[in-house]
Amino acid sequence: MKIKYFLMAAVVALMTACGTASKVPLTNRTHRISVSDAQLLSLSNQEYTKFMASARKSADAKNTAMVQRVGRNLANAVETYLRNNGYANEINNFKWEFNLVQDKQANAFCMPGGKIVVYEGLLPYTQNEESLAIVLGHEIAHAVAKHSAEQLTKKMNQQMGTSILGTVLNSAVGSGVGDLASQVAGGYFSFRNLKYSRDNENEADYMGLIFAAMAGYDPANAVTFWQRMASASSGSRSEVLSDHPSDERRIQNIKNWLPEAEKYYRGGSSNRVAKTSSSQSSQTLHISGSKSSNRSNKRR
Repeated sequence: MKIKYFLMAAVVALMTACGTASKVPLTNRTHRISVSDAQLLSLSNQEYTKFMASARKSADAKNTAMVQRVGRNLANAVETYLRNNGYANEINNFKWEFNLVQDKQANAFCMPGGKIVVYEGLLPYTQNEESLAIVLGHEIAHAVAKHSAEQLTKKMNQQMGTSILGTVLNSAVGSGVGDLASQVAGGYFSFRNLKYSRDNENEADYMGLIFAAMAGYDPANAVTFWQRMASASSGSRSEVLSDHPSDERRIQNIKNWLPEAEKYYRGGSSNRVAKTSSSQSSQTLHISGSKSSNRSNKRR
């Protein structure tokens, strides 16, 4: 039995050690990622291509232009921040695209690499460009923080760990237990349906709020937007049972972060980037990037 527990501890240590350590922009959090940028972008690009092949783009030219305008403003702000804060190499991972699709879901996502999709069903809740920027800032933050790579690494480590652990359990406890553990480790990884941890969601809320402020959008709109989303929620849900923070916790967190975000919005930071107005939307915005794509989903 001592051998069994030793091997189990070794598996946990191996899973923890796997991956290259790196810092998340803005939060400076350290995370370990096993999947390379090239691998992630290739997977993301394949899935994005399949999605857009079956999706129906919006026929509303005005709203489509709004999504593209807000997306470009945020992309410009994010690239400026990365360039000015030691993350210039990360810009090469983004090749931005902005789409509005016909779907009644109140949803949006940004795949690794900057492939942004907004569903028409979200617009009645955003109601204006400022609130749309809050949502897109959150989704872009998932991509910048490489949350999808982090979650994929976790799944890979779990699968590797349970595969090894399964062999140990089958021999020490009996056949069938290890097989069950291996089955639990399985599952299809989808960027569009990816569930991030609550810590990832909180980090994306914070980063997205700052990114929106950097792009020239009033971060105070985040409070009213999430209040609208909360009022539309069907019943209450327990935060403990959810991958997202509760509506109340999320709104309170945002209120706590607003004083810092306001500094970027009011021009107190050199990272502030002037946004493109609707009358300037025809101007070309420089977007860097040479690789496939990069998504970090999680709706809301």
